[in-house]
Amino acid sequence: MKIRKDDVVVVLTGKDKGKQGKVVRALPEVGKVIVEGVNVAKRHQKPTRAMQQGGIIDKAMPIDVSNVALLVEGKPTRVGYRVEPDGTKVRVARSTGADIS
Repeated sequence: MKIRKDDVVVVLTGKDKGKQGKVVRALPEVGKVIVEGVNVAKRHQKPTRAMQQGGIIDKAMPIDVSNVALLVEGKPTRVGYRVEPDGTKVRVARSTGADIS
């Protein structure tokens, strides 16, 4: 999966189209990511020891990785890979060819 935790992404399709946010968690086994402030649902929460107060909470739900694009220099771009001569794999922006940290 080419999107990682802490990447800033923009949503391409769906009810949250155009929203930007930081990837909180990547779920590569199912091909989804959780982006803060995007695809938020109301969930009922029972009171527990960890969370004394119950009630209805807002929870960010996973969104398919194909519906988000990485933001590089403020523009959405696809991500590719380049293998360096020393054997390390580096993520690169397809639009500009710049390295992505």
